[in-house]
Amino acid sequence: MGAGSGSTANLPQREVCGHPERAEQCVTDERTAEEVEATLRIGELADRSSMSLRTLRHYDEVGLLKPSGRTVGGFRLYTERDVDRLLLIRRMKPLGFSLDAMAELLSVVDSPESAGTAEEAAAIRTRLDAFVADAAARRAKLEEQLAMADEFLALLRAR
Repeated sequence: MGAGSGSTANLPQREVCGHPERAEQCVTDERTAEEVEATLRIGELADRSSMSLRTLRHYDEVGLLKPSGRTVGGFRLYTERDVDRLLLIRRMKPLGFSLDAMAELLSVVDSPESAGTAEEAAAIRTRLDAFVADAAARRAKLEEQLAMADEFLALLRAR
């Protein structure tokens, strides 16, 4: 029974996974072979996101990006959802958002608007709208700085 067959009943996870290099992942959980294949270790995530291992570990320590799982050996495992979260963090960083602001925005993004009461959904929407306005203001400030940099370069080139 291969990775694409759908059923994993009565098979040990190591056999289902069929990935000897990732055997420790298979032993620790009940995921299908497709789900195991979809996980990334921290080094793979670093390569994919162009971020350092140190930064990824720091984001784990401060709670911005917790791994979705760990291997028996303790290696962090990340899913596509974690990759999306990291890319959102990465886009906030150059805009000057603090780690606390990033955590707050991520909590808003993680809050489903459909859950809870209409008032709770409206509060989530209001918080998200505030972040959109803040990001737009930060972008406008960056555009001003770029315009000044262009003027400065033009002055230097004219000499």
